[in-house]
Amino acid sequence: MTLVEPLLRSSVASMFNNEQVRADFPILKLKIDDKQLIYFDNAASSQMPKVVMDRMLRYQTMEHANINRAVHYLSETATAEYEKSRHKIKNFINANEDREIIFTSGTTDAINLVAHGYGRKFINSGDEIILTALEHHSNIVPWQMLAEENGVKIRVVPINDAGELLIEEYKKLFNKNTKLVSVTHVSNAIGTINPIKQMIKYAHTQDVPVLVDGAQAAPHMKIDVRELDCDFYTFSGHKLCGPTGIGVLYGKANQLNCMKPFKGGGDMITSVTFEKTTFNTIPHKFEAGTPPIAAAIGFGAAIDYLSSIDLSIIEEYEQNLINYATEKINTIPGTQIIGSAAEKVAVLSFSIKGIHPHDIGTLLNEEGIAVRTGHHCAQPVMQHFKVPATTRASFSFYNNISEIDALIAGIQKVQKVFL
Repeated sequence: MTLVEPLLRSSVASMFNNEQVRADFPILKLKIDDKQLIYFDNAASSQMPKVVMDRMLRYQTMEHANINRAVHYLSETATAEYEKSRHKIKNFINANEDREIIFTSGTTDAINLVAHGYGRKFINSGDEIILTALEHHSNIVPWQMLAEENGVKIRVVPINDAGELLIEEYKKLFNKNTKLVSVTHVSNAIGTINPIKQMIKYAHTQDVPVLVDGAQAAPHMKIDVRELDCDFYTFSGHKLCGPTGIGVLYGKANQLNCMKPFKGGGDMITSVTFEKTTFNTIPHKFEAGTPPIAAAIGFGAAIDYLSSIDLSIIEEYEQNLINYATEKINTIPGTQIIGSAAEKVAVLSFSIKGIHPHDIGTLLNEEGIAVRTGHHCAQPVMQHFKVPATTRASFSFYNNISEIDALIAGIQKVQKVFL
């Protein structure tokens, strides 16, 4: 028995019933060519519990109507349920007000909204933006587009060989031209948890606002935007047991109020003439047109579901999973874990000497094991570690030790085929 196994069988196990949780997710019963599905691609998208599907179906069958546009029963019901979801998310991240929660199509859309609405108004030629070497492409490309249009300079915080940010180098990047820091809370590629609170605090001493990409953090830990004191925080529903097509931009009200709208259309206005348009107040001025109502309501149901489980227990349980998986993979000759930060979420990125990640993923799929292979939309991370791609297993609270044992057996089987 390893040192990790007793933990999984004692304090955490006594408070967390993995079998009961797994029963909430219909897809986990799926078999692929007679192999039980083992889903380890949670960093890309988590699975949905049945209560989320049921809630969306109820909207589609009993409440379906557009919102904010009519006084009839269905419209008023749909509007109320949509706004309830906004309120639930506000509470989930401990924001001050419902109006600080902007619904978007996802994290990518939320970052683009800030790049357009804040960046194109306040960041000009000669100004600088600080990113990090751990960013997902979605937190690089929008700023590159702004840089190309406005003559803005991008500066990058380097990482060490463990995949951790060099904070002293971060501090050296600030100068009188620094206008924004945009940083991932957690690396999607290697799982590093960045010292966000420390980074925000320092940026604010320099009068620089901070956007945090929380897509990979929100599923694994309690987020308190007031404690962090971030100016913006973004995340996606589909990584939090919710549907695709819905995400959130949290912004401090004073920041959102001074931003330009990203999209024009219905409901984001108060009046329109051919001479002038007057924009609505927040959050509505950033939610043009008909939103994904069913997805927003489903996201609210996902928040209810996650809130019914103690998030501190989830975090501890997942940490034990990643510790166990790391311990086991390190015993397999020829494997290398990419990223060994002291603080990580349940993301394990690895390579096997002499075997391409896509071949690893293909053979694991034959065992019913779903992993991600490739550069994970984080090519600068791959470049730092001098690898073109990795195999990534990312765990959630509905995964368990027996599934990790199956992954280890699958990796050993892959080696027998190729080596």
